[in-house]
Formats: sequence, structure tokens, C-alpha cells
Amino acid sequence: MLTAMMQWRLASLVLACLLALPATGLAQDDDKTIVVGGDRYHPPYEFLDEDGRPAGYNVELTRAIAEVMGIEVRIALGDWDEMRQGLESGEIDVLQGMSYSEPRDATFDFAPPHAIVHQSIFARRGTPPVQDLEALRGKEVIVQRGDIMHDYLIDQAVGAELVTTDTHADAMRALAAGQHDYALVANLPALYLSRELGLTNLAPVARPFSLRYGYAVREGNADLLAQFSEGLAILKNTGRHQAIYDKWLGPLEQADGIPWKRIGLVGAIASGLLLLILGGIVVWNRMLQREVASRTEELRRQQQQLIQADKMTSLGILVSGVAHEINNPSSLLLLNLPVLRDAYADARPVLDEHHRQQGDFPLGGLPYSRMRDEIPSMLDEMLEGTQRIKRIVGDLKDFARQGDSDLGERLDLNEVVGTAVRLVDNSIRKATDRFEPHYADDLPDIQGNAQRIEQVVINLVLNACQALERRDQGIRLTTRYLAGDEAVALEVRDEGRGIDPEAINRLTDPFFTTRRECGGTGLGLSVSAGIVREHQGRLAFDSSPGEGTTVTLTLPVAPAADTAGPATDTPWMQADR
Repeated sequence: MLTAMMQWRLASLVLACLLALPATGLAQDDDKTIVVGGDRYHPPYEFLDEDGRPAGYNVELTRAIAEVMGIEVRIALGDWDEMRQGLESGEIDVLQGMSYSEPRDATFDFAPPHAIVHQSIFARRGTPPVQDLEALRGKEVIVQRGDIMHDYLIDQAVGAELVTTDTHADAMRALAAGQHDYALVANLPALYLSRELGLTNLAPVARPFSLRYGYAVREGNADLLAQFSEGLAILKNTGRHQAIYDKWLGPLEQADGIPWKRIGLVGAIASGLLLLILGGIVVWNRMLQREVASRTEELRRQQQQLIQADKMTSLGILVSGVAHEINNPSSLLLLNLPVLRDAYADARPVLDEHHRQQGDFPLGGLPYSRMRDEIPSMLDEMLEGTQRIKRIVGDLKDFARQGDSDLGERLDLNEVVGTAVRLVDNSIRKATDRFEPHYADDLPDIQGNAQRIEQVVINLVLNACQALERRDQGIRLTTRYLAGDEAVALEVRDEGRGIDPEAINRLTDPFFTTRRECGGTGLGLSVSAGIVREHQGRLAFDSSPGEGTTVTLTLPVAPAADTAGPATDTPWMQADR
């Protein structure tokens, strides 16, 4: 059996014998030197080195083909357009690197390609990318004279203004110097030249074509083409072609393209390490999850308490300042209104006499006959209103005052409740038309801190106001003496929405609220319960959904005036414990 290589060579020799003619522009005698042309500066494919000798991928490939085929070649490199014309005229036998196209195929014969050449559009950095060659219409585009892209732009009538140069290097230098808009050149030579010439301001903005690139002869010179095709096939089968290709073109292709295999390997290693790290983090996170959740909840509660404390402190400072500003004009009114009332009383006989003699006359825009009795009433109402302002301001100052922790004051529960009601009078008026306070007579004193008990009463009344759904629903506030328990009680009863049974036992828990969507913090009743415990008292809740809520505050009666020390436990307090 003949090997594939031997079969290929035998077929080539037979074809050469059948097609050989005496005159085809180049004699095929064994002693005839074949002239192989190429571009003088088209690196890394072909170029003249520093000593003026041909070098590059095409050059080394041609010499390898000559070696395996036993032929003599002379490599001549010059301007590409001249080399192409030389092939057409017969001065050049073979071009060692020419891109294939159908129009060129009508003039030249091509061997199987030994490379694929990508044509790219280059521009200065910062230039917007282009999608295709149509985007070059009306632009100044630099191309190498006689190059495949020069032919294409002319054949397709793209409409670009063409600027031709002798070499790719001339095209890249002109573009880098700011001349013209784009350069349409082969990608690898352009990248090679950009690196060698230091043209760092250029970059490809589109890659429109991938073209077959190989040996070309004049149309009909089949025997010569067969020799180069056979030699190329031998080099490919032996792996020598790949070695030459990798030597000259491999490094640039790696720099131009993306090394996916290497990236994939690095990515796989990084992914494995990342998975190990993430696994450790997950395990560690699970170990700490409960501790973190517990501490987070604790910090949240402390933060809420600090916020509430800061708000109360700020309120106290604000109230003190406002009270001072209000007290000054209030004092002026309290001083002057009695004087005005007395002055009017003194002037009234004179005004009456004038009225009898002259008839009715205007006073303050109204007839004197009407104003005669209105003015005293107006002065009295103004004086009463001013006194009420002074009393409310005083209550606010007392409530906002930073009191001490002394629980030894003797207090009248009715007075404490009355002060608290005055402070929330506006909220009560907005919530209901039926507010009914009932104060028991002759309540015994209790012992404690008036400011803190006021805070409890305010919280209870405000909660009752917020529970109402209509203004015709009422609030009833009652104080009474529990003789059998030696205690006094305050009962706050509202006709509001009521509380669910499952929530009734959690009302004094910190941060528990049924009104969170309305801004409730769940601290009011919790703080109130703490204050009540300090006073040896208790809070009791009785409620049903839709039927309202009753809250009962019970506080022990103060010991006799001659008894020293804190209040003793009453029977109901011992039972409650």
C-alpha cells in the first residue's frame, strides 16, 4: 500500500507531466531558479531584516518547501504593488503570501492556504468603534497600495476616501500621527508594527474579514503551483509547518486573542479555592449565627431605649425654653389685665353719662350700648385664659424637669391625674367628644414621685385616645379608694377597638406593640409598668376585641405621717408576689 504522502507526490508528478508546456513564462528545467516575490516590510509574514536579508514566516516556509521539494528558489522582496505587477508580467514566478478573492482568482491560481489573515480597522484610541465597512463611507481610510483591502474597497464602491501607502508601516505611522480617520490593514502585522514602532495610541475597532492566505502563480502555471502545494502538504504532515507557524505567528496571536485555555485553568483553580473559602465561611457563619442574632437583638433594644431617652431629654430642654418664652408675655398679661379691668370700671360712669346726653356712639367698631357689658366679660375671659396658659406651662415644666429618684413625696392622686389630663387635653379633644373624669372625694395620700406617676397616667390616657375609632366613643376616668386593700386606684376605660386575648399578657413586654404600622415603639407600657413596680403598685388589663379596654392602676396608701421608712407591703401586694 502506498502511503498518503507517496500518493500525493505521484499524483503531482503525473499532473505536472500532463500539463507541462514549452513556454509558460518560466522554464521548468531542473537547473532553473524560481523567483519568489513578497512584501519588503510586512512583518511577521515577510520583511527585510537589519542586514537586508529576507526573513519572516513566509520566507522560512518557502525555504522549507524548496528543501523538501529539491528546487532552487530566490526570494525577492520589494514594494507589494511592484511585486504583484511583476507576477502579472512574468518577472516573478510565485508570490509567497497573497490573500485570496474571487476577482483575483480570475488572474491568478492559488495553492491551498498556509494561514488565515484577519483584516482589521484600526483607529486612534478614543475613536468610537464601527460595525462594518459601510461605516467608513465619507471617511479618510489608509490602505496599502495593491493590498486585498485596497481591491475590495474599490470593487465594492464603499464610498470611503482612500489614501494609499507602500507598506503597512507607513499606514500605521500616518494614522498614529493624527492623519486621516482609519487604517484598514492586516491584524497581525498591524499589532507587530504597533509594538515594534511604539505606536501606543492605536487600537483595532473592528475586524471585518478573515481571508485565506497562501502561494499564488499566474493563471495556468499549474506545474509550478503543484510543486508548492505538494511541498506545503509535506510540511503540514510532518509538523514542520506548525513549528514555523508557531515560531512567527503564535506569540502575536496569543497577544491579540484571549488565551481561553489558560484563563480556564486559572479560573478552575480560583473557583476551587473560592469554594473552599466559601465553605469555611458558611461553617463559621453557622457557628456564630445564634450569637450574632442574640447580640443584634440586644443592641437593637438598647438603641431604642437610648433613642427614647434622648427624645425625652430633648423634649425637656425644648419645653423649658418654650415655657420661659411664654411666661414673660403671660406675666405681662396677668399684670395688666386687672389694671385694664379697673380702668374700665372707673371710666364706665363717664361713658354712661356721655351715652345719656349724646346717644349711642361707636366704641371699638361696635355700638357702646353693646360693648358696655361685653368689655368686662372679655377682660375676665382674657384673664382666665392667661391664667390657664400659666398653669399649663407650669405643668409642662414640672413634667419635663429632670427629677431625682426620690419616691418619698406624699401625693394626692387626684391632683396628679388632673395635671396629667391638662397636659394631654389637646389629644383628648381630638380623639373624643365624651371624656368623663370622676374624682373620688377625700382620697388618702400615696407615696412616690409625682413626675413619674404623671408619666404613667399620660401613657394610659394617650393609649385610650389611640384606641378610639370614632369621636362618639368615650373615655371614662375614675379614681377611688380601696379600703380593704389600703390602696387607691385609677381606672381608665375606653370604648375603642379592644385587644386580642393572645396579646393581653404581652402588653408590658419591651418593644411589643399592636400599632407598629402607626409608629408605635412598644416602650410606653413597658416603661409605665417599671414605674408602677418602683411604687409597689400594679397595672391590670381587661379587654375584649370590639368592646374596649379597662386599665386599672393601683397604688398603696402612704403610711401615717409619723411613720418613717418606705411603705409596707399591703395584703394585695403580698398576694400579687
